[in-house]
Amino acid sequence: MSDARKEYADLIDREHHVSKKRRPMERISRAAQFAPFAALTGYDDLIREAERETDAQLELDEDSKTELNEKLVWLLQQESAPEADFTYFVPDGRKSGGEYVTVTGRISKYDAFSQSLTLQGGKVLRIEELTSIACAEFDRLML
Repeated sequence: MSDARKEYADLIDREHHVSKKRRPMERISRAAQFAPFAALTGYDDLIREAERETDAQLELDEDSKTELNEKLVWLLQQESAPEADFTYFVPDGRKSGGEYVTVTGRISKYDAFSQSLTLQGGKVLRIEELTSIACAEFDRLML
């Protein structure tokens, strides 16, 4: 016989006690009482953050920069700015990398000092973060 069986021999063969005053707790409730316990507080959040993927910021070559500049100049010269899709890089605040976001709008203001565009609706885009501009007019003009 093992040591544990010897030590608890007086209890092992006894019948399980069932209260006559209270009904037994349901299994789901019994399990729930242990659910909030986390030995390492914040560990799950760190794992989720490590799993979250980010994109690396791509460096535009000179040809792409020239093409982007030509498109931007053309849009700024228009009397009535056409609607365009602006794709830009948003750095991640928690880890290296970020994501590429595309917004659609019309340019309402160009700020040469801060090198930024303001779209109708108030969205401000920094020119250095722009990676592409798409507009239906560009296809017609072959820009």
